Amino acid sequence: MKMFASERKNIIMQILHEQERITVKDLAKEIGVSEATLRTDLSKMEMEGLLTRTHGGAVLNDENNNEMSFSAREKKNKHEKMQIAKLASEFVKEKQCILLDASSTVLEFARYLKDQPIRLTVVTSGLQTALELKDNPDITVILIGGMVTKGSTSIEGTLGVSILDTVNIDVFFTSANGFSAESGLTDFNLYEISLKKEMIKRSKKVIALVDSTKIGSNSSAVFADLNQIDALITDQSINDETLKVLTKHDIDVITPLDN
Repeated sequence: MKMFASERKNIIMQILHEQERITVKDLAKEIGVSEATLRTDLSKMEMEGLLTRTHGGAVLNDENNNEMSFSAREKKNKHEKMQIAKLASEFVKEKQCILLDASSTVLEFARYLKDQPIRLTVVTSGLQTALELKDNPDITVILIGGMVTKGSTSIEGTLGVSILDTVNIDVFFTSANGFSAESGLTDFNLYEISLKKEMIKRSKKVIALVDSTKIGSNSSAVFADLNQIDALITDQSINDETLKVLTKHDIDVITPLDN
């Protein structure tokens, strides 16, 4: 059965996250396509910033390596994430039930919410996010169950997704490894992507918190297209061409300059 380029790309990224480096020869055996095809795939993926080509194969880029070690990701673009968190808080109302993913940007948002005088129910797939909010007596925290992988701070897969059927989610706040007008929200961890897709299905509103360094880039798989996103909050103005596409899809774009 013929495999599409996007499917090969997903498999390559999964193998890279498990092994950190791959050879074209081993990939050809694993996927069952020619080495020439795989060399073309790897070259395209290198242009997208997903990996670095080596003699006979490829290695995972640091920023894509197992969530880049979560502590390193937390420190990256810290000021921008704090700006985004403050803007995102304006979408939260008293007694709402909100859903938070396990990203470092959304964790920064949780830290901001922790100190606000507001009663909330928060459902999250983020271990650190849950721990951050647990000491606020006005915030009820529900952690989605599932698989925790080594070195990760997130729940992966859909084992515990049934918990979402017992609550009414007003707003889902999510981030991504990439966002573009062509693809929407993209990420590299296929297990986490499958959970995010289920989270989106069960949410009345989806708000993307994406720092400007990720806008215009794509990761290995889409978890939300433009029709599923209600608002994009970022730290800088985006280009007119992208803004035009997002406006056409009724996506509100919020930046610090708007306030």
